Amino acid sequence: MYLIDIDSIKTAKSRLQNIVMHHPLAYAPRLSNIAKTNVYLKKENLQPTGAFKIRGAFNKIAALKELDEKNNTQILNKGVICASAGNHAQGVAFSAQYFNTRAVIVMPESTPLLKVMGTKTMGAEVVLAGNNYDEAYAHAQVLAQEENLTFIHPFADRDVMAGQGSIALEMIAEENLDVVIVPIGGGGLISGIASAYKALSPQTRIIGVNAKGANAMKQSFYARTMQNSSSVKTIADGIAVRDVNEMTFNCIMSCVDGIVEVDDEEIASAILFLLESQKLVVEGAGAASVAALMHHKVKVDPNEKVGVILSGGNIDVTMLNIIIEKALLKSDRKMKFQVILVDKPGSLQNLTELLTKEGANIVFINYSRISTKLEYGDAIVELALEIKGKAHKDSVYKILLEHGYQFSEMP
Repeated sequence: MYLIDIDSIKTAKSRLQNIVMHHPLAYAPRLSNIAKTNVYLKKENLQPTGAFKIRGAFNKIAALKELDEKNNTQILNKGVICASAGNHAQGVAFSAQYFNTRAVIVMPESTPLLKVMGTKTMGAEVVLAGNNYDEAYAHAQVLAQEENLTFIHPFADRDVMAGQGSIALEMIAEENLDVVIVPIGGGGLISGIASAYKALSPQTRIIGVNAKGANAMKQSFYARTMQNSSSVKTIADGIAVRDVNEMTFNCIMSCVDGIVEVDDEEIASAILFLLESQKLVVEGAGAASVAALMHHKVKVDPNEKVGVILSGGNIDVTMLNIIIEKALLKSDRKMKFQVILVDKPGSLQNLTELLTKEGANIVFINYSRISTKLEYGDAIVELALEIKGKAHKDSVYKILLEHGYQFSEMP
């Protein structure tokens, strides 16, 4: 049987009762207007560790504890190990600390510092190894054998999947949803959620979302056979899984209705949308489901109720800054360009006064006269302006042309 047993999911919910935060489904009016349907957000980004992963990790370690007590063994006391890009790592670290056992976390070398430090502060030992999750996983398997540690898989484990499925029980108790949209990395989250819905609300459609740069599960789903990727590249590091796992693949094939994909630009726009309209900080993986709705990747009817999983909020500050900067440029709320000036007193002042009269706010300026591309006696000025949309941008360029300035846009 590929599905996760509903009784196992209910047991997981009971174990997690006093551990996870239960955030009710929140109606999202602006997103509903964009998607032309009724959208409700499940805010797993607000969990104690910043992501849903605490559910599966805690349920697995709690199950090991109960097994030790039942069989009078010491499996858990020897410690646990996992491989993770960050959110599962923090879930395992939190849970191991709760049960007072050792935790070793193997992370890819590219893991954002926020997630590394967040894991260490929970008392775990962090080992950085490999370029992606799959390489970190291989290293963790070696360490597990060498140090006799119990490996806690981030998704291909029935206790972990049951823990993630507890999300669905909360949602089912609140709203009769027609569609639930879930981000897919390894597939543990959607397997748990889809299993619960299959048992308790089989008419609800479950749609998965892959990042375009890590879409092996989508390719496998429609080919109906497992197809791995040679590499992955996406800003959604939480779902940047290269290879398809047989356990989650079989579960997904049994209970998921469709899988769509979103690219990094679409994910970035969803991150910014959630920050501005919902006042929510959400990482790339967590925003993937919103991106799918915003960019109309999922077919929904106007009167349907759609649940969207915001799976995590542990975004690196540097990445968030890049996303905001690019989004401001793309939406014409900011512009960057360079201008050639005659290098003499008053030239720069004349330019800035012209821009001020046009209502553009200068937020960055750099003046240089040593570029090899310049004629003798010229200078180049790089500027970044805050503007009020495309019409304002066109107006700035028009006034520069009218006053004889040579300029070019900057990326």
